[in-house]
Amino acid sequence: MESIWFLKQCGLFDRLTEIELRTLEGVSRSRRFERGSPIYLPADEANCVLMLTSGRVKICNFTNEGKQAILTFIEPGELFGELALFDGSRRDEYAEAVDACNVVLIPGEAIQRLMEARPDVSLGVTKLMGFRRRRIERRLKYLLFRSNRERLAHLLLELAEEYGRRTSEGIQIDLRLSHQDMASIIGSTRETVTVILGELMNERFLKLGRKRVIIRDIVRLAQSVEATPPKLAREMEQMPQVLK
Repeated sequence: MESIWFLKQCGLFDRLTEIELRTLEGVSRSRRFERGSPIYLPADEANCVLMLTSGRVKICNFTNEGKQAILTFIEPGELFGELALFDGSRRDEYAEAVDACNVVLIPGEAIQRLMEARPDVSLGVTKLMGFRRRRIERRLKYLLFRSNRERLAHLLLELAEEYGRRTSEGIQIDLRLSHQDMASIIGSTRETVTVILGELMNERFLKLGRKRVIIRDIVRLAQSVEATPPKLAREMEQMPQVLK
């Protein structure tokens, strides 16, 4: 029953019948990965889809220069490695445990059978892939046409929308990222990110702690790069301004 509960954590599976869940559980297996350990590597056989049940995972690639490029983060309840459903050859990217985590490995064939029987699951997988593709394409656009400062500002706005939490000081991003992590996401260097974060802090856009970022004035930050403030920020505009 515990494994079924894990599967129900994923929005794609929460409407499945108990028989469908037990069938999926019967062919799946659970593994634990320690912090910093690889979950799969480039060129590994892509024969399963993975679901994160606890911890956090990052999906990465290496540039031609051998630098790490972070594509996205995976949170509990999310599927990843889903390209195995359509191209069961080899992995192109690699997945690494950011924290100690538990992962359920589901055979690609089992998900394919489920998609054939349940159009809602097929639609959910298609939406998931479309969402991740749009996010990566948006980042690529920033990498090609924006300055380092603009790229970093857009990243902070994106993180605020996905991981932001209101506090008395502003919007705190509840995702622990080092300066190197941010540099790996926006295609810059750790030194450059450190300098820009210092500038943004001096200009009172941000408050920085140990791998913690609080955006003090997210509306002004968005305006500085001609972006639309995240929904969370637009809601805050209706609240009393405690920082001014």
